[in-house]
Formats: sequence, structure tokens, C-alpha cells
Amino acid sequence: MTDITAGEIPVFDSIAAFREWRKEMIRQNKTVGFVPTMGALHEGHLGLVQTAKQECDVVAVSIFVNPAQFAPHEDLDQYPRTFDTDYASLVASKACSAILLPKVSEMYPVGITLDRSQQRGTFVEVQGLSHQMEGIPRPHFFRGVATVVTKLFNIVQPDRAYFGQKDAQQCVVLRAMIRDLLLPIRMRSIPTRREADGLAMSSRNRYLTPEMRNVATLLYRAITAAKEAIIERGVSDREEILAPAYKIIDEVSQEVKAQGLPFDIRLDYLSLVDVETLSELTTLGKSQAAILSGAIYVGTTRLIDNVLINTNEL
Repeated sequence: MTDITAGEIPVFDSIAAFREWRKEMIRQNKTVGFVPTMGALHEGHLGLVQTAKQECDVVAVSIFVNPAQFAPHEDLDQYPRTFDTDYASLVASKACSAILLPKVSEMYPVGITLDRSQQRGTFVEVQGLSHQMEGIPRPHFFRGVATVVTKLFNIVQPDRAYFGQKDAQQCVVLRAMIRDLLLPIRMRSIPTRREADGLAMSSRNRYLTPEMRNVATLLYRAITAAKEAIIERGVSDREEILAPAYKIIDEVSQEVKAQGLPFDIRLDYLSLVDVETLSELTTLGKSQAAILSGAIYVGTTRLIDNVLINTNEL
């Protein structure tokens, strides 16, 4: 068993070496929690690691920027790669036992291109849950996510895997994948970690300028207003539920323009779906579990967020 750092946490850049570590955990009869990440760690990631440590004997964290979930026009090359600070954060957490830092060449043995039509090899796709919501503007995305998570699960063989509810659709897709592929893994989805003003923590928040950051909470405020329409006024019609959300986004967009700020606000989508089928709802049933979500662009930075209706966990 080899690692690539003499630091406090072993870092494995080879799948074979990591598997030797995993065999040792089996010999010691230790349960393994797993937190897959793309790096650029923030307190949301570290909260997942801490929860995993509370529930498992040891915790493995993967850091891998997955090419298969990016389209040719997206920001793969610009995606932040901050291993030194990520490593320091994991050491400080005192909750991580091993870091998997796999190479693209091992994860995709026949190579990987961002052009889906030119891709070769084996991919995993969860039909029926991947082509709505986030799957509309990013039809490649969940195929890439399901594929890389399956590969990581095969390497790590975790007892439990931990994901954040900020990526609500991803949680639904991966839970279905675990069920359908008969994987012996318990998935845990953990509530979204937020900044003091409500902004969901995200690696992409670092792209926001101070002026952008001042208005970046508008999506959370918008979907929260929509949720309040359900809870406080008993609204069940889709258009009435979403109306206050559209109003807030439009008002903030107009304010940004009026102030002459060097960026604009652009709504990608707002969505109200059943929590199991991800079907868009025209009417919300009285006790129906649903996801109220959306995506906006603040300048060129795309932010997503969601709130849950009549459910605490995905």
C-alpha cells in the first residue's frame, strides 16, 4: 500500500493503492463512510465529512473533477483546483481518514472527451429522472454524475455515502441508481449548509465579485417566498406558488440594471416537482412531498438552490 503524501492523511492517486487501504479496513472490521467531491472544499463539504465520521468508523473523501459531467462550452478548465487548501481543511476537520485523488486516465481507461457524440466506453444513465430540471439545460450532466459515482462506489465500496441536499435532483438520481443497481450502500442526504444570509454554500460562489455576492441570495429568497405561499397561505396552484418567486427575481434584475452594475441577472428555470418522480406539478397535493428549485445566472456564474416541501430529506 502506497500513498503520495507523508502528511497526516494518506492520499491515494492510484486505485490499486486505495484498494489495499480498503482491504485493511475490512480486516479491521471498520465501517467506511464516503464523501465524493470535486474539490474546492467549503463548509458544506466539511459538514458532510463530519456527519460521516459521526456515523462510521473511518471516512474516505474523493477529489476528482469529472470531465464526463461537463459539456464542451462549460467551465472544466476553469473549475477551481485547490488541493493544498482542501487537504489542510480535511486535516483540520480531524474527520477524514483517507483521500482518493484518482487520475483521469484510470477513471476513464479508454479516454474521455467532452463531446458526448464522440465518447467511447461504459456509461451509467438513470432514465426518467435525469432529463428534467437541471437535465434540461445540461442534458449530459446526470449521465456523467451517475457514471463517475458508480466508478467511485466500485473503488471505495463504502457502507454509507454522503451527499448535500443543495443538489436535490442529484440526490434523487443517485438514490434510484443505488436501488436499481442493487448496491449495498446506504445513502445519506444532508441539509444544505448556508451562509449567514442564506446563500447556499457552493464551490462556484468564489466566482462572485463583491457586487454579485450582494445580490446572490435572490434565488433563495425567491424560492423561500414561494414556499411561504404554500405554508402560510395554503396556495396549491403552481402559478400562484411560483408567482412571488418570479416577482423577486424580476425586481432584483431591474434593480441591477437601474444601478448600472457590470453584470445582469438571468433566470434559467424555476421548478416544482414531485420528490420521487421529479414530474412537474400543476397542483400541489395537501401532503405531497415536493422539491421547489431553480437556477439563475448572476453574471456568468450559475447558482442553483432548492427547498423541500412536506419532507425533511430526499
